[in-house]
Formats: sequence, C-alpha cells, structure tokens
Amino acid sequence: MDEKFNGIINEFATKALRTIVIAYKDLEQGEGGESHDAPEDEEIKDIEKQGLTLVAILGIKDIVRTEVPDAVNICKKAGIIVRMVTGDNSTTAKAIAKDCNIITDEDMKNPLCCVEGPEFYKEMDGLAHAGDDKKERVKNLARFREYVPHLKVMARSRPEDKYLLVTGLKNCGSTVAVTGDGTNDAMALTKADVGFGMGIAGTQTCLKAADIIIMDDSFANVVAAVSWGRNVYDNIQRFLQFQLTVNVNALFTVLISSLVTGETPLHAIQLLWVNMIMDSLAALALATERPRPELLDRPPQHRDDFIVSRKMIKHIMIMAIWMCITIYAFVFFGEFVIPEPNA
Repeated sequence: MDEKFNGIINEFATKALRTIVIAYKDLEQGEGGESHDAPEDEEIKDIEKQGLTLVAILGIKDIVRTEVPDAVNICKKAGIIVRMVTGDNSTTAKAIAKDCNIITDEDMKNPLCCVEGPEFYKEMDGLAHAGDDKKERVKNLARFREYVPHLKVMARSRPEDKYLLVTGLKNCGSTVAVTGDGTNDAMALTKADVGFGMGIAGTQTCLKAADIIIMDDSFANVVAAVSWGRNVYDNIQRFLQFQLTVNVNALFTVLISSLVTGETPLHAIQLLWVNMIMDSLAALALATERPRPELLDRPPQHRDDFIVSRKMIKHIMIMAIWMCITIYAFVFFGEFVIPEPNA
C-alpha cells in the first residue's frame, strides 16, 4: 500500500500539486484526553502514530499568475538569473519552476539544477567569518562556485539555507535581490542587496526586513523596478555626459582664448548664465525620461563599473573638441565671417 500511496503523491508532485491526507481514528474514552500525562502536542503525536484510517489524498495547487512566466522570460533576457527557493519537495518544486519558466527540460537533466536545502548547507560546510574584513563567507566556496551556474531551484529550504545561498552569491560578486513574504525570509531579505517584501501576504517581520514593498504581490513589478532602476542610472549618465561636455568645453575655451588673445570670450556673468540654463533645463529633461523597453535587452551593470564609462569619456572629449573648434572659429575669425558695421 505504501508504494501505491507514494506513487499517487509523486504523480501529484509532478503536476505541481501539494498533497494533503485526510484520515481519522476512533478514540476510546480517555484516550488523548485531559487524563493523559504528556503535554498536549505530544498527545496528538501519540494518537497519530498508528491506527489511522485513510479517507482521501488531496492535491492542492497555487495557481501561477499569468504574468509570471513572461516576467521570468524578460528577466532572463535582461541577464537576470531567477532562482526559486521553496519549502516544497524537489518534485513539486521542479514542476512549479517549470510552469514559471525558471527551468527547462534541458536544465532538469543537470543534477545541480535542483538541490535540497539541508543537503546543500551540509555540502557547503555552512558559513564562517574569513578575510581581513571578517565578513561572512561560505566555507566551501570552491564547491559553491561549481553550483552557481546551474542552481535554479532549492527545495526543502530552511531560513539558514536561504541565508547561505544569498551570502554565497554575494561572495561570488553577484548583486542579489530576494523576494519573500514570510518570517522565515527575513534573514535572506536583510542580507540581500535589495529585499522585496510582499505587501499583501507578507508578515510584519518580512516587511520590516524588506527594502521595497510590492503592494500587489506581483512578480511583474520586480521587472518594473529593474526597468526604472536602469532608467535612473542611464538618466544620471546622460546628465553627467552633458554636464561634463559643456564644462570641459567652457574650460578650454576660456583657457586657450585667454592665453592667445589676453582676454576671455566668456565673462563670469555669461558662464553663470550658461550654468543656470544647463543645470535647470538639462536636468529637467534628462531626469524625467521614462524607461524604454530596450533597457531590458542588455546585461546588468557590474557593481564595480564606473558611472563615467570609457564610452562616455570618448563622447565627452569628441564633442568638447568639436564645440571648441566651432567657438574658436567665431572668436578668431568671427569678424570676417560676420562683418560688423563701423560704429
């Protein structure tokens, strides 16, 4: 009979169903009652050990929201690796992850694709404080690095397993975002670079540990947050490129003209006027640009990248030189290009 029941449970699990067993037992007078010497929770355990009559095995399922598979695909296209950490067994976890497009049939062939939390924690030897900074690190970091490219699902996870995974990913130089709604997620939310708490289903402990609260519990809003984050970063870069281009041009224009002609073509009040126009109108135009869909077609920025990139420096220098040449043409040859009537 056990094999038959296990077969039913496994069949449910492959369909992303969680199983619940309904059973009963006829109790004799005084059995499990107040006369029992053991505490109440132990009384229940004693009653459940034997003599139960099976009534039914039920399968329940959390319906995957329609927007989740598409949101996961967008994350993959944007270079974001989505991993699912759950308390379900491995079979159920794989089925749910497949429905969400987190894993594919090809991924399921890899034994490192899905692991159970306690085994993973044991294989990594837990956490330790190492290095001159005494930061938390995975003891068996070399083995962890072997898992990172393949690990997509962690089943039967405990709070310490989630915390270990987040810590290991940060040890490998990754930027980690965690979503959660339970008290058990608080440790991982606090450790992550960005913690997303679910505003509807989230507990108070979870919401206090989170950095951002998703009001409708939709994973699609995580994608929206990524899009807005990249948009803000790009707006800052555009503003800096514009600002530095004009400032470099003004600097060289004033410096070279002063050395050649003995006087500056731009006086202090003129430079102040340029800066006022540049700082106000350009900042307003660049800071209010809304995110575009193509922002999610590129890989994420590395945490060690400079905000003023090499490409920006190249554009700044080329544009500044072009603007300087144009201004010098008017400074030195303006009277010939645009003749002025005699006063």
